[in-house]
Amino acid sequence: MKSLISATIAALAPTATAFAASGAREDNSGIYSTIFLGLCALIVIGQLVPAAMVMLGFAKGLRKEAKTEA
Repeated sequence: MKSLISATIAALAPTATAFAASGAREDNSGIYSTIFLGLCALIVIGQLVPAAMVMLGFAKGLRKEAKTEA
């Protein structure tokens, strides 16, 4: 009985790795999609800089009002 179990495990062991992913990633997007995504990233960064400046100005204004009230 032990030899039957060992033979079955030995026969099935190589097939366990046959279904594993190859690990190679295939990316069919070209240079234009990369440029487009880069442009989108530049637009997002361009919107974040003025927003951060407005938030800092707002915080400075609140701090200045708190000092004058005290």
